[in-house]
Amino acid sequence: MHKRTVADVMTRTVVTARPDTGFAELVRLMTEHSVSALPVTDASGGVVGVVSEADLLAKESARADGAPHSLRALLRRHADKTRAAGTVAAELMSSPAVTTTEHTPVTTAARLMSEHRVKRLPVVTADGVLTGVVSRSDLLGVFLRGDDAIAEEIRHEVFERSLDTPADRVGVTVHDGQVTLDGTVERRSWVPIAAALSERVDGVVSVHNRLGWSWDDTGVTIPEAMVVDIRHEPRP
Repeated sequence: MHKRTVADVMTRTVVTARPDTGFAELVRLMTEHSVSALPVTDASGGVVGVVSEADLLAKESARADGAPHSLRALLRRHADKTRAAGTVAAELMSSPAVTTTEHTPVTTAARLMSEHRVKRLPVVTADGVLTGVVSRSDLLGVFLRGDDAIAEEIRHEVFERSLDTPADRVGVTVHDGQVTLDGTVERRSWVPIAAALSERVDGVVSVHNRLGWSWDDTGVTIPEAMVVDIRHEPRP
């Protein structure tokens, strides 16, 4: 079963800034290329930070009148004022940058974005060299797979390949990424396995499991007399 990674959805042509890129040039680059953030790279292509629209807008927000109403607001105002004094990327960027790799599963990358509240992640090699960028829209595209494609992958990869169950013994219906499983599998223990494997298919939003089984293997125990210790040679 192919699990999509960042490499499958990332953008490889990236607009970047250098640490000495000036404020006006940063604004121009973002506007001209319709991006909300720019990776900042050094001479070797390593990512040293990210400068975003929010970083640039801090220059304006720091000028706002009115006293802060909490300690948190006071600290934020101080950080904004400090950043607003910057005139080049090195002074305005967020550093170190939150990055990912090409081999990262898209679900992990999405979680990383959510945890750090960022919209884009620079994609880097093991040495930290920039190879691309992945955005929220890139990751959301995974969940826009057609229902027919999702159903076919579940039938083939989950039932036929993983559980050795002919596709005509089960029913797989998908509507807007919501999967319903019905039909019969050989063993009761396979029912939760089928659901878990289906949930891992790209594009699946939820799984409603109605599967039945031919044999309840969950209550089977092996008599002690039948247990064989395979760590030693059998006694004569």
